[in-house]
Amino acid sequence: MSTTTPWSAPTDPDQARLPDAVHLSGVHRSFGALEAVAGIDLRIRPGEVLALLGPNGAGKTTTVDMILGLGRPTSGQVRVFGMTPRQAVDRGLVSAVMQTGGLLPDITVRETVTLVTTFFPRHADVEEVMRRAGVQDIASRTVSRCSGGQQQRLRFAMALAGDPALLVLDEPTTGMDVEGRRSFWEAVHADAENGRTVIFATHYLEEADAFADRIVLVSHGRVVADGTTAQVRASVSGRTLRATLTAGTDRVRRALAGTDAHDVEILGDSLTLASQDTDAVAAVLLSGRLARDLEITSRGLEDAFIALTGDDASPSPSARPQPTRPA
Repeated sequence: MSTTTPWSAPTDPDQARLPDAVHLSGVHRSFGALEAVAGIDLRIRPGEVLALLGPNGAGKTTTVDMILGLGRPTSGQVRVFGMTPRQAVDRGLVSAVMQTGGLLPDITVRETVTLVTTFFPRHADVEEVMRRAGVQDIASRTVSRCSGGQQQRLRFAMALAGDPALLVLDEPTTGMDVEGRRSFWEAVHADAENGRTVIFATHYLEEADAFADRIVLVSHGRVVADGTTAQVRASVSGRTLRATLTAGTDRVRRALAGTDAHDVEILGDSLTLASQDTDAVAAVLLSGRLARDLEITSRGLEDAFIALTGDDASPSPSARPQPTRPA
């Protein structure tokens, strides 16, 4: 059985000739009367690291399943490197790290990774895979004696064993503590730097903020935002103002009534609000000696997530910035 060096993105300068790593065109997926995916169009170029975000029931997992060939669209088309998902999986181009399952408890970590490599005609070196996944120091430990975080790292090693061109991570850090999540993403990010295409679905917005080149927000089975973190944040207009109050709550609320301030929250002497014109709100607070220690910031990814995926949200051109992609 032959081995290969880690996969890297093609260096052909004419990237336009390369097929998309993933291309979804008009994809719908229904389960009886329930339409889980309601018309997704999405193109992911080779070498991108893309975060797929959305609330529970948004259609993320259903979309991931179709990319992996585990489900078929009711209508529309899914292509992975220019072929059907099943063809891409059969050729060893795609691997996945799922939330649970897929482990044999009575064999060691090294035996697990070695076993997985036998499934692929082309595969990465076992020791190198374990090093990149951060499980080399527990290679002789049986799977049943590994912690939840270590088992998830082992799943990552298993996914890398086939040396895939596309790596799909479905909620890969569920159940991990903060330190486990941090070290896991360091390992994923280091591997992604080789040029592998990575798609990950997560509930942890800070993971998307820190590790994704591009963010796609899904709500009610549709894409409602697509761009870099900065572009998605910018799609939600307005800024946030925080301050320490120096006057009574009633007086502050009366003063704010004459401004466009909204989402006003007062806890003790702490004030937080959102506004299209935070400079004008700040002038009211300062001129009336109502507050001090003002801090004005752009709205964050969490604000965008809530605004764009809430029940009252709907897709709009301003909420769908288009990312800059490789030419």
